[in-house]
Amino acid sequence: DLDRQRADLDEVRQRHLRTLDEGRQATVAKRHAQGRRTARENIADLVDAGSFVEYGALAVAAQRSRRSEEDLIANTPADGLVAGLATIGAERFGRAAAEAVVVSYDYTVLAGTQGMRNHAKTDRVFDLAARRQVPVVLFAEGGGGRPGDTDVGGAAGLDVPTFRLLAGLRGRVPLVCIVSGRCFAGNAALAGACDVIIATPDANIGMGGPAMIEGCGLGVYPPEAIGPIEVQRHNGVVGLVARDEAHAVALAKRYLSYFQGALRDWEAPDPRLARHVVPQNRLRAYDIRRAIESIADIGSILELRPDYGVGVVTALVRVEGAAYGLIANSSHHLGGAIDAEAADKAGDFLGLCESFRLPVISLCDTPGFMVGPEAEKEATVRRFGRMFVVGARLTVPVGMIILRKGYGLGAMAMAGGSFRAPQFTVAWPTGEIGGMGLEGAVRLGFRKELAEADPDARQKLFDRLVEAAYQHGKALRSATTFELDDVIDPADSRVWISRLIRG
Repeated sequence: DLDRQRADLDEVRQRHLRTLDEGRQATVAKRHAQGRRTARENIADLVDAGSFVEYGALAVAAQRSRRSEEDLIANTPADGLVAGLATIGAERFGRAAAEAVVVSYDYTVLAGTQGMRNHAKTDRVFDLAARRQVPVVLFAEGGGGRPGDTDVGGAAGLDVPTFRLLAGLRGRVPLVCIVSGRCFAGNAALAGACDVIIATPDANIGMGGPAMIEGCGLGVYPPEAIGPIEVQRHNGVVGLVARDEAHAVALAKRYLSYFQGALRDWEAPDPRLARHVVPQNRLRAYDIRRAIESIADIGSILELRPDYGVGVVTALVRVEGAAYGLIANSSHHLGGAIDAEAADKAGDFLGLCESFRLPVISLCDTPGFMVGPEAEKEATVRRFGRMFVVGARLTVPVGMIILRKGYGLGAMAMAGGSFRAPQFTVAWPTGEIGGMGLEGAVRLGFRKELAEADPDARQKLFDRLVEAAYQHGKALRSATTFELDDVIDPADSRVWISRLIRG
């Protein structure tokens, strides 16, 4: 009888049931009462139905010397970590491109802390990610290291390879972290090793939690005071802020999609929109995001770290269904000048594009790098220099479109180090280029003439000299000396961009 029940199999099934939400109804109800989802609910929302294969489900905490076997089975299921292999988006991208490692600390078990056995589990699946070259999605809510594990023979645990293993995957496979709730110490260290952190408004992320901070004599703080989202979104730690856990999962799936392949179904914006983004009056500001929307497939823009380094926009986009990385200057911040934070942000993003072979679109509108005594306090020499280092190492195709200003070293950095570095460097009709910003060049080059001019005539002389400099540096003239590959109709921008892939 093939359907005959077996006692040994029934025992295994019962043990597995006790690790699932169905077997932990009181714990699940308490979690829901807090307005939160369980680790398994988040994973189920993330992965394709029926695709999750769990590793180490029957593990329990390494505390046999202080707790009974039954206690450990009942109260430390999976040692507070759910981990395994799954597919995410196989229907759109195929099974091979959709495979991923998924790891979630379970805050309902010992506050999502890192113990001996769940370290072994993370090590196991991170190794699988390296072998299979698949992305990792990590739900990192938890309190860091767990001092209560007694079955470790008195070892300090500093030899665990977990952190090294995940960090070693950086740049080899996409690493996505989702944080909702409290994420401290070792959990935060893993989050920080990922390419992007997606966090909910209630997230707190810190390298030490309240107990550690107090123990070090650094004061007494509630968890909510440590690394709140309003801090971490503005300092660049958090790349995407989600409304809630469901939205965070949706953003994770969307982020991963750019590294999984092209989409067959896409919709182009009306190309004429691009003609009306940049005002003809060169002194009027405009919204750079309108420029991005005019060239990217409709609904395809995912901006990363929007609240950090705001002078540069970094986004994942699609053009004709293909994925690209896009960087752009925002004239709403310092007139488009690149400051230290913006340089770091651009450098990090270009490194991501290089790691995962995304062609780069650069929309340039900058008067150059931010300079001055205050700027130098931010170590701009090194931080600006890094943009050139990252640009020189790019092997992915780059295309640059100068929307308005393309001045000095800042514009060169936006091009990967030189206007000849991209596969194309073109300008819209509003483009203008030069060794430095026009106004600054006039003040520097004509200092004597301006100083000698009658005060009433000085402004008129200045305006006249700036206009002459503009005529000299405007895109149409620069194209005659072949400093630009062409001056184009903005409506043709997508045509130029699509050549990066075809090439």
